[in-house]
Amino acid sequence: MRSLLPLVVALGLAAVPSLQVVHAATGTPRGFTAKDLVMLDRVSAPQFSPDGRHILYAVRQTDWAADRGVGSLWRTSAEGGAGERLTPEGQTALSGRWSPDGRWVYFLSPASGSMQVWRVAAMGGAPQQVTDYPLPVGSFRLAPQGEALAIAFEVFPDCATLDCTAERLRADAADKTTGVLHTRLFVRHWDQWADGRRAQVFFAALDEAGRATAEPRLLTRGIDGDVPGKPFGDDADFVFSPDGRHLVFSVRIAGTSEAWSTNFDLFEVPVDGSAPPRNLTDGNDATDTNPVFSADGRTLFWRAMKRPTFESDRFGLMAMDRATGVVREIAADWDRSFSSLVLGDDGRTMFTATLDTGTRPVFAIDLASGAVRRVISGGNISAFDIDGDRIVFARDTIAQPTDLWLGAVRGRIAERRLTEWNAERLADVRMGKFEQFSFQGWNNATVYAYVIKPWNHQPGRKAPVAFLIHGGPQSSYHNQWHYRWNAQTYAGAGFAVVMVDFHGSTGYGQAFTDSISQDWGGKPLVDLQKGWAAALERYDVLDGERACALGGSYGGYMVNWIAGVWNEPWDCLVNHAGLFDLRSMAYATEELWFTEWENGGVPWRSIETIERHNPVNHVQNWRVPMLVIHGQKDYRVPVEQGLATFTALQRQGIPSEFLYFPDENHWILRPHNSVQWHETVKRWLRTHTGTP
Repeated sequence: MRSLLPLVVALGLAAVPSLQVVHAATGTPRGFTAKDLVMLDRVSAPQFSPDGRHILYAVRQTDWAADRGVGSLWRTSAEGGAGERLTPEGQTALSGRWSPDGRWVYFLSPASGSMQVWRVAAMGGAPQQVTDYPLPVGSFRLAPQGEALAIAFEVFPDCATLDCTAERLRADAADKTTGVLHTRLFVRHWDQWADGRRAQVFFAALDEAGRATAEPRLLTRGIDGDVPGKPFGDDADFVFSPDGRHLVFSVRIAGTSEAWSTNFDLFEVPVDGSAPPRNLTDGNDATDTNPVFSADGRTLFWRAMKRPTFESDRFGLMAMDRATGVVREIAADWDRSFSSLVLGDDGRTMFTATLDTGTRPVFAIDLASGAVRRVISGGNISAFDIDGDRIVFARDTIAQPTDLWLGAVRGRIAERRLTEWNAERLADVRMGKFEQFSFQGWNNATVYAYVIKPWNHQPGRKAPVAFLIHGGPQSSYHNQWHYRWNAQTYAGAGFAVVMVDFHGSTGYGQAFTDSISQDWGGKPLVDLQKGWAAALERYDVLDGERACALGGSYGGYMVNWIAGVWNEPWDCLVNHAGLFDLRSMAYATEELWFTEWENGGVPWRSIETIERHNPVNHVQNWRVPMLVIHGQKDYRVPVEQGLATFTALQRQGIPSEFLYFPDENHWILRPHNSVQWHETVKRWLRTHTGTP
């Protein structure tokens, strides 16, 4: 990509760009569409400046012609008012971070042809390239005094320099042979095949001009693991101590057992290279992650699970006295799972946003007593930052995409909306109204669900129904604006929507989450059946004679399961990346800890559990038309699961279609593909519910 620096100098700080508005308001109300969804500007990652006067945040916009998203960084006043763009239009900018003195914003950009660290003056100007290494930067942390960086690269472990890895990659690309020899599992993960490289963290000093040193120092030497962890790890996996002399990072070191281990440990290493990394949490064989230091450096906080190999265990909040090594758990009796951690400026309070009964509020936890207090409620708080008594947060709901808000951690400031990024784009759109309800599910336990009405609902008129089943399965269809399974895309097409948080969902206590393991087709099915009955009884808008069930991943598994054991209510089914045969899945997926925990052991010893709720055993009962969707690069649920589902349908003469994406993984991410996905699903639902 050519340099845009001359353009940046000419433009300075641009106002909100015109591409934020796709079309002018016509005044004619309309429903929300898939094209609307992919073209929305996505706001995230708000951060107070060190002096608290400004807020940095990220915006992801869609370049429809290029079929990709483009990230940028913006600055707005904490007092409100129009925001200003910090990074030039057309230059992708990600992972923005304030410098400690507030003068600069550091970020990642591929503008030089490779992902590198850049910086731009906080008050605007031309960005400056900070690093110029032969390998792309994966993530970074700025040292507390701003004099150095911790940088993650993917390198070959036996290479002593970055150039060595770069040269080997060039040689591999030129090699006429294509065979790759693997000697242990994780031959592929999420959507990539292993090539022998590891993500490792390096230390690079910055000179007076703000440029990084030529050859950074490897800090994770001898670590046979990825820092950050793959595939979704980021800079939350490593952190500098407040004095800048040490780095603490989270990593799974498992050798040949990596594919069935969740044992992430925290390691500490001096940044001067005087000692090797030291394991701080060797006594816990489950996950330890997200390290956070107290301001004085005397205490290290982190999130930890207790049960090895269970990826959906409750995350507890841990604290270690660095002088004595004594560890204690904070708020151990709180039956919610800690998510992202933000330490309050008073040093006595930890904040976290986590799922709770179908929403994601922010909670404050007193570090001394463990007392928990709700701070911000309403919708889904996806990110937040604290400055004294103020909190800036990103909020979305089922009916509203994300914007930034300002509030107070003790309620002394009225909540105030800071941004309205998609207001003009959605001026004519009428979202479907939504409501949460509860019912008595399996074993008469209280189960929660949402109903969303069509955008143009009229009292007394019934609407066809899209019955959405979430994946995970330890997940939730909570009060959230979702960019793949978005309820408003169905409401905008004239459908009502029902979403049930069945047993196994998160945000209702750990016992509720645990209850699905080894019982995939049991308690959750009862909840879905009772939830469907309760919804039909309570909401006149639902037309139970015109209804289709849809789901992805575990939701796709459930679609296959109900196709054989509960197909009476449905006119059609949609299965995205769903499991067809639990036994073959247990041998073909990449993260073995997941299937082995959920099935109660390795597949050759957990045959009874696997076969008890295995969709393949009920194929002979299938009768409902089904749309099957799968991506070739899905290594979590391999594409053969989707092909087998389609084969079972076609060989029995059941109306069916197979939508195949050769370039997508477990999710459909490219804008054009996303619209195709939604339009195909919408056509399938309309065809089989008789909806014009």
